[in-house]
Amino acid sequence: VLMVGDGLNDTAALAAAHVSIAPGQALDAARVAADIVLLGKDMAAIGDAARISRQATRRMIENFAISGGYNVIAVPLALLGHATPLAAALAMSLSSITVSLNALRLR
Repeated sequence: VLMVGDGLNDTAALAAAHVSIAPGQALDAARVAADIVLLGKDMAAIGDAARISRQATRRMIENFAISGGYNVIAVPLALLGHATPLAAALAMSLSSITVSLNALRLR
């Protein structure tokens, strides 16, 4: 449960929530009870945080798929002796670079 409040009549709910958010100008009790305190007055940051968290989750799933696909292909090739050590090292580096560049797409 996510609770957003300023502490005028909802400090107990902020403390009981799984995640709670209070604006920076909220009462002291609300800021202490909240897990996240927004520095400005703009509550749009909550929507931005939700959007960024969805994008980050999507990137993590993509990165797991990239690394899993690499392992499904590269490990059997290496076990069967079809990949030289140099080719395996280059493929591993390429996989790492691909995952890193994919993570950098998060904006």
